[in-house]
Amino acid sequence: MAELGAAGLYRATVPKSHGGLELPLPIIVRILERLSKLDGSLGWISHVRFLAPLGLALLPRERFDAIMSGGPDIVGAAVTQPTGTAEATDGGWRITGRWPFASGFDDADIVALHCVVTEGGDPLPSTRLIYAPTRDLQREDSWHALGLKATASHHIVANNVMVNAADAIDLATARSSLPGPLYSGIFQISTLFHCPMALGVAQAAVDDLVDLAQGGRRQFGAATQLKDSETFLFELGKAQAALRAAQAFTDTEARRIWEQAQAGVLSSGLPEAKILQSAIWVTQTCLQVVQSCFSLAGGAAVYSTSSLQRRLRDIQTMAQHVNVHHRHYVEAGRALIQTQGV
Repeated sequence: MAELGAAGLYRATVPKSHGGLELPLPIIVRILERLSKLDGSLGWISHVRFLAPLGLALLPRERFDAIMSGGPDIVGAAVTQPTGTAEATDGGWRITGRWPFASGFDDADIVALHCVVTEGGDPLPSTRLIYAPTRDLQREDSWHALGLKATASHHIVANNVMVNAADAIDLATARSSLPGPLYSGIFQISTLFHCPMALGVAQAAVDDLVDLAQGGRRQFGAATQLKDSETFLFELGKAQAALRAAQAFTDTEARRIWEQAQAGVLSSGLPEAKILQSAIWVTQTCLQVVQSCFSLAGGAAVYSTSSLQRRLRDIQTMAQHVNVHHRHYVEAGRALIQTQGV
């Protein structure tokens, strides 16, 4: 990760005005896909790094400028579950809590913590996303997980940490302080990023299976090698078709969201039903592709030395994320009914 940062990879989403590359969204999506193909955890941490400048852009412009004053290589992370509290004090906030899934925290300079606002210790019906330096937080060794093991997505803890008032974001009203389409809709973009991550892992699984077959693999008791089995070739061709469909869908969604951002009509609010629908479908399709590849590989895939078992565990873990949970199909269905009824 340090080498990738030194090479400038995480400047992809940093504005040009602050020494970054500010790449077009479809290019960032393709980069994320290729990183995920190399390794699922690498892709996951990379998407956290790519999103960090977009989140910081929700701060007041003078605060963004101050944070980026040391150069474009600031490393950020975020946790979105509101499992901490924030109490307003003179000139700032006092935050306390314990947050799960803090991917990339170990290498981060600053982390965004989602907090429930309290007054006199009592919760209010509002939340804040509050940035705190990682040096003021503690990490618990809790990431003993099925997959994405190298993301180090441990719990982190804050005990009465004081932060500046300007470092708090009201997600209900926040708007980017930066010009440019890349900073117009972080929640739509963050949901989109699930597509290339899943796609990269699925592409890698298909490549792993093809390499296995080309190497002369023959399962115990089988009449032919895998590469000569019509059953194997049928299932491989079907998996590739699903993968191509997921690739086309991802590219289409990336273009659609980018065009909306360029036109200034991309929603700055919570993820819209259509992009949630797309992220679920692509992730589930890629999960099925990887499951098929794992099954077709036979007993060789169960060993810890097999990349296929790691691909399967990684994408199964990706598919558990809240943004790609099946329940969000309901929102897409409701939106369709309401649109058709107008």
